[in-house]
Amino acid sequence: MSTEGSLRGRDLLSVADLSRAEVERLFDLAAELKAEFALDRRHDHARLAGRTLAMLFQKPSLRTRVTFEAGMAQLGGSAIYLTNDVVLGARESVRDVARNLERFIDAIVVRTGPHEVAVELAAQAGIPVINGLTLREHPCQALADLFSIRERLGSLEGVVVAFVGDGNNVYHSLALLGAILGIEVRLAHPPGYAPNPRIVERAQALAAVSGGRLSFSQDPDDVVRGASVVYTDAWTSMGQEAETEERRDAFAAYQVNARLMAVAGSQALAMHCLPAHRGEEITSDVMDGPQSIIFDQSENRLHVQKALLVALIGTSSQPAGAGA
Repeated sequence: MSTEGSLRGRDLLSVADLSRAEVERLFDLAAELKAEFALDRRHDHARLAGRTLAMLFQKPSLRTRVTFEAGMAQLGGSAIYLTNDVVLGARESVRDVARNLERFIDAIVVRTGPHEVAVELAAQAGIPVINGLTLREHPCQALADLFSIRERLGSLEGVVVAFVGDGNNVYHSLALLGAILGIEVRLAHPPGYAPNPRIVERAQALAAVSGGRLSFSQDPDDVVRGASVVYTDAWTSMGQEAETEERRDAFAAYQVNARLMAVAGSQALAMHCLPAHRGEEITSDVMDGPQSIIFDQSENRLHVQKALLVALIGTSSQPAGAGA
């Protein structure tokens, strides 16, 4: 199923930039690309032939870098990784970086701190800009996460995602996407670590339309009880290293371990966006256990981002029947 008609040339700064129908079409295309790649670890058609992606990373990465770079290569395109070569707003203004890059390449993935940098880059560049992570959101992660749940459970109908930990960028994107898709997203967080109220307000407005639901508690047991998915993230994210000890104390009761998974129930899935600090926010027995789909969701970053790239900048020529 093709998504090019609706998304071609657009930016993806937030999952809230997408409609429910657009997300579902992206998921269908990701499933198609994943099945095709699984046959021989190659694709039948170079849907990104001649396309070039600039990867403008101000923060380190394993999954985001490798999945975008590999995805471009596997679909016949190329990616250019830029890190210390470009310091946004220092050596060169965001505006000038955008105006240069738009003349060289077809799309930009930006991975940075302030969300406003990604917004300005998108405003100045006449090519698609994809948010590869900001302090406010991580949309590609949330798309891969909800795709992974749909893949494992067969449907998102009636799904309850229980996020245990910080009301951070990953939670923000999960809450927004869950609200778009009509599912329930719960959050258990310690005092002082609530999500951005503007994100919550936006997600609640979306949920009111879709039939989704957001709920909050400071009790992890209450939040995971009866959940389809128990999701966690590192207690200390990049740039918060000075708060490490304080956060360990605050989040000590929020570890995803065998006891908490037992409260959720034997059918609940365990998820983590990685990198994980084993023995802190999640224990190894859960991470490597039968309820975990953590490495499936990591792999699905590749397939969902391929679908996104095809939708945004894919070549218009496809073999007969492709995308039907």
